[in-house]
Amino acid sequence: MHFKAGITFVFTILCFSACHKDISLHPALPEVKVQDVPIGFPKVIYPSDNGFTKPRWLLGKTLFYDKRLSKDSSVSCASCHKSDLAFSDNVAKTDGVFGRAGKRNAPTLTNVAYQPYYTREGAVKTLESQVLIPIQEHNEFGFNIIEITKRLASDSTYQRMSNTAYQRNLDYYTLVRSIATFERTIISGNSPFDQYQYQDKTAAITGFEKAGKDLFYSKKTDCSSCHSGFNFTNYAFENNGLYAAYADIGRQRLTNQPEDQGRFKVPTLRNVAVTAPYMHDGSIHNLEAVIEHYNTGGTNHMNKSGLIRPLNLTEIEKKQLVAFLNTLTDHEFLNNTILKNE
Repeated sequence: MHFKAGITFVFTILCFSACHKDISLHPALPEVKVQDVPIGFPKVIYPSDNGFTKPRWLLGKTLFYDKRLSKDSSVSCASCHKSDLAFSDNVAKTDGVFGRAGKRNAPTLTNVAYQPYYTREGAVKTLESQVLIPIQEHNEFGFNIIEITKRLASDSTYQRMSNTAYQRNLDYYTLVRSIATFERTIISGNSPFDQYQYQDKTAAITGFEKAGKDLFYSKKTDCSSCHSGFNFTNYAFENNGLYAAYADIGRQRLTNQPEDQGRFKVPTLRNVAVTAPYMHDGSIHNLEAVIEHYNTGGTNHMNKSGLIRPLNLTEIEKKQLVAFLNTLTDHEFLNNTILKNE
């Protein structure tokens, strides 16, 4: 895998003793590459008060996998964002604490560092702020960050890690910032498409897949008008004609404006083949059905994007598009043990 020189953080993770099995860390890992920026990607920007350091990353990773952050200690961040599924889930809506039904499909965290705002309606502008949302959401963690830090106050491992990372005991400040630091390293950019596009490896994709790529970027489909750039999203809020009436009103929840009803943030398509089911509510179960939704032009709605229209794709063209979308799967990323709880 080829990367821009000078922007790889390499370090040795030391063995920390864990007081419970949810903090099971690698013993004495050798040098580990954590922050690789792939070819074609911009540099990850860290906040001035939360720059990347090895101890912050390790504290954040440990907390990401700790179920004690939820009220009944049954779910963690990783319960909805599973590493082998590109940090998404394979169910329509993941249950939260006490078996409470989830409200939305869990989005992938692939390249979340590059997003300009978070949640499907763009409610918060930083990853640090986003960490608070599932914690206090009734149907997710159903908890309070102050209560979490009280719960973990007697954990000597966490206190030591927090003091090393931020020179203070574990509290709301260190908890949200360390998790955000870990999430900024969830970077994927070595799919067959990337090898073809940025590394000049023409054999990385087949002729059939390339035909799908050409169709994806064509005026016939206009897929790349929304799913653009290195991360395959323009981060805009769009209504894609999923419903005539929306139970979840999307961005209107934030703005209270009728023109935002049913609008949701355009998601990245990276690793899309492993993040089914799709849409904000997980209502479409496979890529073939997604392509068919757009091929038909969707359902009429007052806010439906003008780009959503009947495409009149042939059966071969549909298959070519699906084949291309499969080339966005980064198997090196999916198998990266450094990001897993192993």
